[in-house]
Amino acid sequence: MPTEAFIYDALRSPRGRAVHPADLYEVKPIEILAQCLAAFQRRSGRDDLPAEIDDLIIGCNTPAGDQGYNIARAALLYAGWGQARGGLQINRFNTSGLEAINLAAARITAGYGEVIIAGGLEIMSRVPTYLNGGPMMNDPATVINSHYIPQGVAADLVASTHGLCQGDLDAYALRSHERAVAARAAGHFSPSLEPITDQNGLPILSEDALPDPDLDLEKLAQLSPRFAEMGLAGFDEMALHRFPLVDHVGHCHTNGNTSPPADGCSLCLLGNRSAGERLGFRARAHIRAVAMSAVDATLLTGGVNASDLALKQAGLTRGDIDLWEFNESFAAPAIRFQQRIGMDEDRINVLGGSIALGEPLGAVGGMMLCQILDELERRDLTLGSLTIDAGAGLAVSTIIERL
Repeated sequence: MPTEAFIYDALRSPRGRAVHPADLYEVKPIEILAQCLAAFQRRSGRDDLPAEIDDLIIGCNTPAGDQGYNIARAALLYAGWGQARGGLQINRFNTSGLEAINLAAARITAGYGEVIIAGGLEIMSRVPTYLNGGPMMNDPATVINSHYIPQGVAADLVASTHGLCQGDLDAYALRSHERAVAARAAGHFSPSLEPITDQNGLPILSEDALPDPDLDLEKLAQLSPRFAEMGLAGFDEMALHRFPLVDHVGHCHTNGNTSPPADGCSLCLLGNRSAGERLGFRARAHIRAVAMSAVDATLLTGGVNASDLALKQAGLTRGDIDLWEFNESFAAPAIRFQQRIGMDEDRINVLGGSIALGEPLGAVGGMMLCQILDELERRDLTLGSLTIDAGAGLAVSTIIERL
């Protein structure tokens, strides 16, 4: 008989810069993941926690190099959690961490596991995006037949289609930074945040490194288009051929209004009710619904469909949601999502988003869950929606209900 999947705890590392000077480069990805596992053991107060784990599911956008070869199983062994069962690594682009959590919830709901840790890892300073290659990166026939264009050009197409200029995107980016800076200063990230230490146990990074308190619109306006050269390589033509009613692709996304690459790890401890009672855990929330949507691979706009599907599955309306999180890979899709959903600015990304905080691709979904869960608790609210647009037209949405 189906059961509920409860969230008993959620934690994350700080987000570090993935470009020079990279904050977490000296720490191996497997060590960062092992430190986050150890944090669960400490926070739970149970030395026997590893023996209770039915699986560890880790999402990663680029499962290669230092974070490849099933780092989930490797990390369990490295951390001394040999009694923990399983170890699974998955990839659904930058939704990978959220999908790992969704998969864990589905297995618990179906009765195929009682306690599962799930989340994501991405150390982009060590493992650059696209290092693992693949047909959509390297095979022209696949790219042409699938109508796939890089996400940056797709985001510029969204801006052009909806009449957004660089000023609109910069204003959104500045708001993201202002909120993240204020949240960091007020300690709103603290409940989920676990510092990363060196081999001697000395802190290397204790808070998010990227939000800029000195940013202003003048600085943002001076930045050059980030994806114009990529568009000239043929992807603008592909986009316009696919959508002939659009007369041009205006390249207005810059390094200032897109998410910078980042390093980090996020994890969620999920279980059913009986396991929580047996282990003495207090449920903080449960997974109410999950959904995935797909649009044309040229686009980056599936989030609205995915969130509406999740709402329908949960028997809710948009107005029922107290707080929203939408991943800010690019400003234009984030603005479009907010406009289409029709929610107030004070209900979405209230602690800032990836434009300010950075986007460790495989880990960002779990980090969003940490933020929204902590903020629901702080504000004494109930329902939260998390949505991520991904490459190749994919989008994933999850609804959590605070208990």
